[in-house]
Amino acid sequence: MNTHENFSTQAEARQSSPSRPWSPGETARQDMLVRYLGAVATAAARHAGTEAPPVPARGTAHPAPSAAAPVQGPSPPEAGFALVRDVMDVPAASVHDDLPYRDIARLLAREQAGAVPVVDAEDHVVGVVSESDLLAKVAFEASGHRPGPIGRLRERRMHGKAHGETAADLMTSPAITVLPGATVAEAAWLAALSRLKRLPVTDHEGRLVGVVRRNALLQALIRDDAGIRAEVETRVETLCPPGDRDAVEVAVHDGIVELTGRVPTATMDRLVAEVAGIADVVEVKNLLTAG
Repeated sequence: MNTHENFSTQAEARQSSPSRPWSPGETARQDMLVRYLGAVATAAARHAGTEAPPVPARGTAHPAPSAAAPVQGPSPPEAGFALVRDVMDVPAASVHDDLPYRDIARLLAREQAGAVPVVDAEDHVVGVVSESDLLAKVAFEASGHRPGPIGRLRERRMHGKAHGETAADLMTSPAITVLPGATVAEAAWLAALSRLKRLPVTDHEGRLVGVVRRNALLQALIRDDAGIRAEVETRVETLCPPGDRDAVEVAVHDGIVELTGRVPTATMDRLVAEVAGIADVVEVKNLLTAG
């Protein structure tokens, strides 16, 4: 093995090795993440081909061009789908736009939150202020750095914010918000697109009514094993001939579906493919035999 091959092998080994010890709950955590990503991908697929996010967001999501324009109204909720109003936190912590930055820091620490909505006198959401905004201010003040006359626009903006003293000066604006009538899947799609852990929830006038956390969206999106099994059994009834349905047994554990029994080869291949495509299914163990 030459030097280049040896270096490549070592690099691959480092990438495949965990950066921290494998904890007892790591497998379950990763399975949960896979199921969450699957649910978000399903929500995104339902809106494939649209030029804007499916949620009535005010403002623009950060880097994604598909979120550049706000949506005029929410998509109709589908039967059985949880809505943002079902999982949002009420009341929601917020700060007024004239609150000094030291008081913002105290509130973030008290609420154990990384960011909070900024509201005006009428409770309209005008932005979001975060720990990152406060840290950027402190860092710029401590460094004494000043952007040059041809410095990057972003650097000059951050320098300007560093001199701010209130929430209005430091906040990121406009805020990305969601209506309470949006589906949880849509809100999760927007949160993933925007890389946000918390989304302010507003009414149609832009007034704050709550906050929805990404963890709450995750829990609402991921069905339990009983719900997954019910859908798998529906697929079995749809795809299998009447005489073969009773021969198929379905078991689900932590999102892993186990199929046992005897079915025709063509039916088996189609059934496994259909079950693998169900949202929240982490893996399909095909123990079926061709009959």
